Amino acid sequence: MTAVESAPDMPTLSRRHATGAESARSLLFTILGELALPCGGSAWTSAFIDVLGRLDVEEKAARQALMRTAADGWLSSERIGRRTQWHLTPAAETLLRDGTERIFSFTAVAAEWDGTWTMVFARTPEADRAARHLVRTRLRWAGFGNPAPGVWMSPGSARADRAQEVLDEAGLTDGQIFTAEHRGGSPLSEMVAQAWDLDELGRTYDEFVVDFSTPAGKDPIARVVDLVHAWRRFPWIDPGLPTEFLPRRWSGAQAARLFARLHAKWAGQARTAWQELTPAT
Repeated sequence: MTAVESAPDMPTLSRRHATGAESARSLLFTILGELALPCGGSAWTSAFIDVLGRLDVEEKAARQALMRTAADGWLSSERIGRRTQWHLTPAAETLLRDGTERIFSFTAVAAEWDGTWTMVFARTPEADRAARHLVRTRLRWAGFGNPAPGVWMSPGSARADRAQEVLDEAGLTDGQIFTAEHRGGSPLSEMVAQAWDLDELGRTYDEFVVDFSTPAGKDPIARVVDLVHAWRRFPWIDPGLPTEFLPRRWSGAQAARLFARLHAKWAGQARTAWQELTPAT
């Protein structure tokens, strides 16, 4: 089982969190990456229940999220007296470090672009719904748009290796991957508009800006987890297109600056508060 296959679903952008198991597990991964990883990688059950409770997750759902995450190999447990301490596994540390790098380096606009595109041609059998779902979700999370059936595109060549991994995971041996340049025909902007719903993506950025431009709560842990949880979806749904293909009114860069500013302001207090919940044995 690969990290991508067993990692939780991408989070929603709502600042009000449901109490279901999937929501709790997704929030748990945000807590692990934002608080547990930089603060030693271990914490008591009570710390997780406390923090998830601040995010409106009930204790039962919090415990279920811990157990499921451990069952998937991301956490190990240690009994110390009557208490349980959870530790990030090496696989979890790798997953979370990679995710953190992607989240905090993402700016919603391509900083540099050499004019090339990675093109993937992969037809999945109609009867193989699992393969179709895997290709669709994994390539979208990797930053590919889908302008036509069986065709995927992404700016630059950096994601070609990831595309090959996805085809291998899906068992598609006849897929093709190219690095290409647009040389003529209809405007490339039309193909980009078919590949990504930039209007909808822009609206989600607008919502992020509105949500996090309002006064935040006083709980340092809740506000920083809420911030990171809302932001961490964007690097998986936005390919970071070159400016020339973005709508004239594009709030992605504004949202990225807002995220960076608020995180720099809030993260230190949140990690101090987290360490108070997780004293050394």
